[in-house]
Amino acid sequence: MIPDKASYRLANVRLHASLTPGLAAAFDSDGFALADISVADGKISSIASHGKSKLPADAIDLAGRIVLPCFVDCHTHIDKGHIWPRKPNPDGTFMGALNATGADRAARWSAEDVARRMDFSLRSAYAHGTKAVRTHLDSVPPQEEISWPVFETMRERWRGRIDLQAACLLGIEGVRDKKWFERLAKRVAAAKGVLGVVTYMVPDLEELLDQVFAQAIKHGLDLDFHADETDDVTAISLRKIAEASLWNGFEGNILVGHCCSLARQPDLEVLDTLDKVAKAGLAVVSLPMCNLYLQDRRNNETTPRWRGVTLLHEMKARGIKAAVASDNTRDPFYAYGDLDMLEVYRMATRILHFDHPVGDWPRAVAATPAEVMRLDGAGVLAAGGSADFIVFKGRSWTELLSRPESDRIVVREGRAIERQLPDYAELDELMVG
Repeated sequence: MIPDKASYRLANVRLHASLTPGLAAAFDSDGFALADISVADGKISSIASHGKSKLPADAIDLAGRIVLPCFVDCHTHIDKGHIWPRKPNPDGTFMGALNATGADRAARWSAEDVARRMDFSLRSAYAHGTKAVRTHLDSVPPQEEISWPVFETMRERWRGRIDLQAACLLGIEGVRDKKWFERLAKRVAAAKGVLGVVTYMVPDLEELLDQVFAQAIKHGLDLDFHADETDDVTAISLRKIAEASLWNGFEGNILVGHCCSLARQPDLEVLDTLDKVAKAGLAVVSLPMCNLYLQDRRNNETTPRWRGVTLLHEMKARGIKAAVASDNTRDPFYAYGDLDMLEVYRMATRILHFDHPVGDWPRAVAATPAEVMRLDGAGVLAAGGSADFIVFKGRSWTELLSRPESDRIVVREGRAIERQLPDYAELDELMVG
């Protein structure tokens, strides 16, 4: 369907308004319009409303199929990925995941082990149509000395296929060791990474946050937090992060993940938090699949009674950048997943109600995370941009989100890639012993 040549025209494709800036067309109630895309030398040379220009005889008629820009996955843990067969979560709880992962990390996370599992994950993401990935890297001693060099090697190996970013990951209590944390910040800066921590409601949280912001400012780093991944209504570290950003005058990008407890808090507290988050310019990413799996899990005789996701609709109404992402993949925090952002968006639509109307929610897996990650030109389709897009069979949201679309066509720099998903058997020898 996609010709193996430098220039071609795709006619009668269905593009979404939120992901196609500048397209003048009559969009339907779901935000779609029929258009024609011209590709030349790896770039999109033009996008025009279908029927407004004469098509060449060799134009390829896609009969209204949806075309989306390649995905941007801004919150993953590919250093943890695929350890489930050797270290499953014993009870499906957050603490079960934390303990199982910690034990596996201490026993098994050599450079070779981490590298092979990371590469497996990236091959999966690439085949599904993802262009950029931010991964968190467990950075508690001595793992930071192992995983960061692996990340740097992997980033170079994947350059031109996936833009790979990394954020360090440690509990906020680790910041109390000021000298060690400053060394870590320097290490992150040397790797052109992002400074990240997991916040808890510890007594000295505000002081520790000030230290995190101070190191980010000193080294010119953006910030990425895990916050409030719990149903505990007293967990308000999202608000504390926003306050710390304001009083520190932080000018970099801040992404905060999870924020589950916000959905459980009284309305007045929610409004206060959202106002501060908006004022501070924070962006928020919800991880709907992982948190649906972990949150409100008590025992095998109790049905979960809430969804574990944060208040993305209320955030977006205040101009807060809102995204969704894959999070964990086949590890103790989430037993499933394949870094397929179509699956993430499908599940987010059902869990978070990204419909009626659809509005500009498609940005949550493309343009919005690209902005947070400072990836100019990613996550949108525009004349002059790289011809990186995915051709689906679905012609509407209900068609697209009802099937896995396992036969999608992924185009990078104008050429259809060979979509070869790695075989799980490749990892078998890592699961023994």
